[in-house]
Amino acid sequence: DVLSVPRNVQEDHQYVQKYKPAHDNIRYLRVLLYGPVGAGRSSFINSVSNVIRGRISIPALAGATYSCQRFTTMFETHKFIKGRGNEKTIYPVVFSDIMGVEEGESRGVHEDDIKLALKGHVKEGHKFNPVSPLAEGHPDYNLNPSADDKVHVLVCVLSANYTLIKPSVLEKLKNVRETASDLGIPQMAMMTHIDEACGETEKDLKNVYKSKYLKKRVNFSAAVGIPLNCVFPVKNYSDEIDLKDDIDTLILSALRKMIDFGDDFIERM
Repeated sequence: DVLSVPRNVQEDHQYVQKYKPAHDNIRYLRVLLYGPVGAGRSSFINSVSNVIRGRISIPALAGATYSCQRFTTMFETHKFIKGRGNEKTIYPVVFSDIMGVEEGESRGVHEDDIKLALKGHVKEGHKFNPVSPLAEGHPDYNLNPSADDKVHVLVCVLSANYTLIKPSVLEKLKNVRETASDLGIPQMAMMTHIDEACGETEKDLKNVYKSKYLKKRVNFSAAVGIPLNCVFPVKNYSDEIDLKDDIDTLILSALRKMIDFGDDFIERM
């Protein structure tokens, strides 16, 4: 049951904090987030930073409110610092964020650019062009990607607020998923905005575990080909000024699964 109660928050936090990639020649487990605009990818990155650093922080720009406006336009890798003083280190899980998927051929990230990002061919800072995908020979094309440049986990981020995802958007998501499957890259999905979509969950985040409405919403995973046991409900940090265990629990549960999936893939590389 995808909405069953996750493991103890302290146990998951310790597991996440102590993680190191399976192979010494890979410094970072790379997670690529993709999905429709407004789903909360950048907000999830901010939320992970909060959990890793143990305080509210804002490393990734995000829209102030839920909207269908695109915000991320460039390929950007987000890294997190953990520890303090002489014990500061870069956390070995990084997140790549891209422009959102939109309806039509001339809006949003081109699906070919997502496929190139999976293989590590997109350089940091590349500005996406919806009508002209990156091609070999372009200065932003990484001809010889390292194992660190390649994606180890692909995560589809969708909002529980969506009533209908356009067929053309679903087709793009499906094509990306198929490419990732061909490459053997593990995949999962996150359902965001669960508090906005369900009144009972907004009152008490623990109600996510018994919300019949959210269980129905999780079925969106079938549309993009993600198994139900690989779909995770999350609530991103938004207007909170302090960390909250109920929010951390959901974020840590999803992050731990990303680590497990990605590390298995790294071992097979």
